[in-house]
Amino acid sequence: MSIYAEQRAKELQLLTRSALRELPEVCFDFINAIDSTTQPLTRYAYVSDLKLFFSFLTAELPKFSDKTPQSMDVQDLAKVSSRDIYMYMDYLGFYVKDDAEFSNQDLGKMRKLSSLRSFYKFLYKNGYIEADPAALVDMPKRHQKPIIRLEIDEVARMLDLVESGDMQSERQKKYNDHTRTRDLAILTLFLGTGIRVSELVGINIDDVDFSINGFLVTRKGGSQAILYFPDEVAQVLKDYMKLRKTMSPAPGHEDALFLSLQNRRISVRAVQLMVKKYASQAAPLKKHLSPHKLRSTFGTNLYHETGDIYLVADVLGHSDVNTTRRHYAAMSDDRRRMAATKVHLRTDETPSEDDE
Repeated sequence: MSIYAEQRAKELQLLTRSALRELPEVCFDFINAIDSTTQPLTRYAYVSDLKLFFSFLTAELPKFSDKTPQSMDVQDLAKVSSRDIYMYMDYLGFYVKDDAEFSNQDLGKMRKLSSLRSFYKFLYKNGYIEADPAALVDMPKRHQKPIIRLEIDEVARMLDLVESGDMQSERQKKYNDHTRTRDLAILTLFLGTGIRVSELVGINIDDVDFSINGFLVTRKGGSQAILYFPDEVAQVLKDYMKLRKTMSPAPGHEDALFLSLQNRRISVRAVQLMVKKYASQAAPLKKHLSPHKLRSTFGTNLYHETGDIYLVADVLGHSDVNTTRRHYAAMSDDRRRMAATKVHLRTDETPSEDDE
């Protein structure tokens, strides 16, 4: 595991501990039980989901109105019914917290119910409760969404916008002079390797090896892998490396490949905002473009070129090829439709029965 990944894991561990202080004591037992089989980000996601659930119980259900999340005990948890959980799922569709509005689509509801199921399964298995209400709640049906990706001309337009600084205000152009080479390198890496944004921000200078045109990344789960890039990406990266050598990183960020304007390791959020800025200008009709959509663009292009779903899964770092297959099944259908137009049963020269 890289130094950045270790630091991130420690940050998540501290955040998890802080959140657990606001929850029933049994939540600590649950997180402790899954410590050896889950990653820090997964445990933090579980705790965040539980915070929202217990906040709902104490704020929205009369039978728990005299409770706080922290004061709820096992006897209170035994009073939660499957109906209460169904009400929670409806609540997730739209709710207000700290004067801000939130909503969850099918995928968000599925993840939060999955967290509850794991929690209640632990309670039931270890004898804390006599029945598991979460097991009786149906998982929301997930509606497959079409893959949003950039077309070839949109990719070219976006990269041209980075280089030229067109369609930007004078203030933005001022910063563009400082970030043009960096942004071009980041976007080119997304489009040329399919790297995840979490993997990209964790790259160190020493992780890049131009002798093999590859770099070391820490993937989901903490494992490491080498991603290879084409010469086009290599040239852009070399241009950025020259600039990077002239920078003065803040203490503790000396190894980071990509730096922010504050000379600190660039954050996931900063990369997301940067991608959104350029992508929205290059493809204004495609909303909510993100680093993941650039990853989808790479995956789509690779699948079109190779037709090898296993290769796409391996390069993208999917642990289950079925995940890849679900995302790119529509493209398989397109290829089958195309095949149907290539086979002709009779040519113009073949006489029909009427002609005979």
